[in-house]
Amino acid sequence: MTQTLKRTDAQLKSAVMDELSWLPSINSSHIGITADQGSITLTGQVDSYPEKVLAGKAALRVRGVSALAQEITVHTLYSAVTDTDIAREAVEALDRGIDVPETVKATVHLGVITLTGDVGWHYEREAALTAVHHLRGVTDVHNQIAIRPSVSVTGVKAEIEAAFIRNAQFEGEHVKVTTDSAGHITLEGNVRSWAERRQAEAVSFSAPGVTRITNKLHVQQY
Repeated sequence: MTQTLKRTDAQLKSAVMDELSWLPSINSSHIGITADQGSITLTGQVDSYPEKVLAGKAALRVRGVSALAQEITVHTLYSAVTDTDIAREAVEALDRGIDVPETVKATVHLGVITLTGDVGWHYEREAALTAVHHLRGVTDVHNQIAIRPSVSVTGVKAEIEAAFIRNAQFEGEHVKVTTDSAGHITLEGNVRSWAERRQAEAVSFSAPGVTRITNKLHVQQY
């Protein structure tokens, strides 16, 4: 059997650079990359918050990346857009979101949107983030929305483990799930990629009663 050799830092940096350059939605010429034993750090500037998010997701797709430090700053092209403008558009965007409860609120300071409030499900929290993601002038989004489900967490461990086994996107039998009475889920074990790590978290958040996830899954180096 042929063993796959672990990538060196230089090879990993090169692969991430190629992935960023491959995407037409990212201007990689102003993005710096460093690699340290599987951990990637992105620095530099981009023109929009969505571009910053896309750069991070692109880096995490590369085989061998086990962690990401996102230090890119957003130098927005919309310098004439004020915090008041952003706040008004954020409120309108949240109102239009069919999956965003009325309990979600947005505040803006120096181009940074902070989302607060309570929701019953993780998908509602993510819907609020998506709603304000592409607004002009936004440099970052802090999602401080709390999940306060109205359903019991009883039996959630077995439900998550069964969902892992059904899922074709990763080998869920290698993931250990622990829970507490407050709906806090802890995931432990090994996965093959950052994509599998994120998928395990997404599957867990679909279970009723889950309020928070501590993801301790280790991405194996290849």
